[in-house]
Amino acid sequence: MSRGPYAQGNPSPPAPPPPVVDADRRLRGPYTAGGAILSALLPAARPELVARYDIELRAAAPDLRDLIPARRRSVAASLPGPERILVHAPRRTLRLANGLAEFVREHLSETGPRTLVVENIGLADPTDLELLAVLRRRVPGDLLTVETRERGAPEEPLDAERHDALADELEREGTVGARLGAIPYHRERGGDPSKAVEAFLFAVQWCLDEGFHDAVVDLGERALRLADPDGDPATWWRLLHSTATALAALGREEESEALFDLARRESVSPSVHASAAYATGMLKVRHRDRARRDPDAALALVNQAIAISSLLPDPRERAFKLGFDLNGRALVEVRRERPAKALELVEEAVALADRDLRPGEHPIHRLVLLANRAQLAVMLGRPEKALEDLDAVIAADPGYPDYYIDRGNLLHRLGRMDAAVADYETAMRVGPPFPEPYYNRAEIRFSTGDHRGALTDLDHALELDPEFVDGLANRAGLLAALGDYAAARTDAEAGLAIDPANPYLLCALGQVETAEGRYGPARTAFDRALQLAPSLAAAWANRGLLAFETGDPEGAVADFTRALDAGDDPALLFNRAMALRAAGRDGEAAADLTRALELAPDDEDIRRELKS
Repeated sequence: MSRGPYAQGNPSPPAPPPPVVDADRRLRGPYTAGGAILSALLPAARPELVARYDIELRAAAPDLRDLIPARRRSVAASLPGPERILVHAPRRTLRLANGLAEFVREHLSETGPRTLVVENIGLADPTDLELLAVLRRRVPGDLLTVETRERGAPEEPLDAERHDALADELEREGTVGARLGAIPYHRERGGDPSKAVEAFLFAVQWCLDEGFHDAVVDLGERALRLADPDGDPATWWRLLHSTATALAALGREEESEALFDLARRESVSPSVHASAAYATGMLKVRHRDRARRDPDAALALVNQAIAISSLLPDPRERAFKLGFDLNGRALVEVRRERPAKALELVEEAVALADRDLRPGEHPIHRLVLLANRAQLAVMLGRPEKALEDLDAVIAADPGYPDYYIDRGNLLHRLGRMDAAVADYETAMRVGPPFPEPYYNRAEIRFSTGDHRGALTDLDHALELDPEFVDGLANRAGLLAALGDYAAARTDAEAGLAIDPANPYLLCALGQVETAEGRYGPARTAFDRALQLAPSLAAAWANRGLLAFETGDPEGAVADFTRALDAGDDPALLFNRAMALRAAGRDGEAAADLTRALELAPDDEDIRRELKS
């Protein structure tokens, strides 16, 4: 019997070349490469694994949604476009990328390693660049190897013949991906601007709903060059408003404001002017650069929006738009340190909705108002009232993770630790992965003495987002407390590279410098932290320790006293007692030790010093 060329004793057949994925965003828009990767993995994936990451998979691979049943859903998912008023935060795509990486990691651990080649990386959408970075960071190299090729540069013009052929093929398929990429780009070069605008409008709205803000800006700016503000003002305004909204979400406030200024010049519609005034006011009160926030200018603009909206003749439209503007004014009043006035405004907006909207109409607007009313109640010292509102919000929309964070934080403040942890853990499950619930659970674990558990949570939070500054600050402080000064310094310096004026990071760095005997730099770090945050108890306490160690007991007493302004703490009282004793103030030292023992009756160190 004859044997084939690869039978026993002959060389093994060559391994097939790895699959090549084209990342050119002009083909399928956001997640052009990510969707192709998922299309190769999803058919063989376990249904339980697919269900666990349904939100991420459905966002990145819209044309595979028939394979991905929706398991986790917020109320907004079932509402018409005009009622989806929440705009995704720019970090939403990082949440999606982390969930996709976890899906890929678990799937490949079951099915075996893969190598992937991604070409045209220079033409990729930011969603794909972010996803590939997260895959490299979170999926072990022995499971996934990603190679990238620069077949195209960012400014390279389309190969029109190749692209048009692909666009024709994709348009015949009628897929969502093609409508986010090939079809609008194809029609942009055609002879009918109205058809191009129609195609771009679908893509812009889809990407805004999913939080793909970079794509919204790219597509929206292209569409606005073709749209006619006179011939079809409604479509033109939708494109402009969506593009300006995405620019604001990306922290590009000046470009966003320029578009709203254009709307004022081009339109005489009262609703357009009201919306432009409101949006510009929000830009001025929320500016990413705190030094450039201008609450007074924001107040003038939001009042203009309120004045226009209050004249709308339709009571339902007026209830929604005016309520929206009143809620915006409430934020301005918070920035002006007038929370009581802010609460009055939110209450007025709630009353408008209850009186003039139909039952069940604009549910997200109503929930936002209740959630904001809860935050204001907390500011005004009414936590139980706030809890009632947050309970109602979560009962109405149990699939929205951010509300669980808000309620968990309130429960933590009320001392209900187990309930707070339960909310944080629910937030972990109902949406794509994000660092805040792990960070918040770490704080509770630390406060209950579970320092290793807290460190595990902080490690995971920073695995999800290595630039999460609050997580870097807390982990640096915890590592310093655990004696791992090299790692603490790494975190503190990494955080300060992102946020050089962060007092918590400066305090952690001061702790490291103190432990390593670098007393001058330590004092500088603590002084700078206190300049930025004069009430930061940890900085006063650690500067007090530094003063004591460097032979300045009176300075230590002064710093420990400032730290105790935040409330009696047995460890701080003990430390101040030692400094008082070193300064020859034995009576005051004994008083501090007595009070410390009342707070910590089982502390043997305090008891011993009282007897000495």
